[in-house]
Amino acid sequence: MPQEPLLPLIEKTLQDLKGRAKAAVIVGDVQTSRDRDRYEQAGFEALQINTEGGCHLTAGMIDKALRTLDLTGLEILFIENVGNLVCPAGFQLGEDMKVVLLSTAEGDDKPGKYPSAFFHSQVMIITKMDILPLTNFDLGFARNDAQKINPSLRIFEVSSLRGTGMREWTEWILERAAEKKKDSGSRNDGAT
Repeated sequence: MPQEPLLPLIEKTLQDLKGRAKAAVIVGDVQTSRDRDRYEQAGFEALQINTEGGCHLTAGMIDKALRTLDLTGLEILFIENVGNLVCPAGFQLGEDMKVVLLSTAEGDDKPGKYPSAFFHSQVMIITKMDILPLTNFDLGFARNDAQKINPSLRIFEVSSLRGTGMREWTEWILERAAEKKKDSGSRNDGAT
């Protein structure tokens, strides 16, 4: 029996949003276009930004990227920053919200060790829930630690491999996109 391919969270999210919302992703990495290539091979619109050694994206990089991205009808844009919990946390990119990923494989102590990432985020996604039984990750400890830093943090527990928690996550994203569209529509209605 063929094994289901391992899909990183954003790729699985884009797959789940397909046909429901037009979405794209800007990918930030130090080098290579591997993530962008993987997104494009899966049929998703993606744009790569290489930081050439920098540990995070900047608003200027995003602004430049947006000038080359087809924004027509785009409802959701993911910005995948360089993957660490230190550098990207304090930099505003023009995003509506920050989402921090915490993998069960990396340990439950990360909120306390890297509080800025959790303080500045509106959402925390605990990923790789499928391997939780194989780790010593204490789910309650991680949740409590993160919520001490940011009591309003919205938390999702997901496995992109198994699909666990993905429906709740994608429905929540769609609700936020609809709210934003409604808010921007009401602001435009009053324009003269």
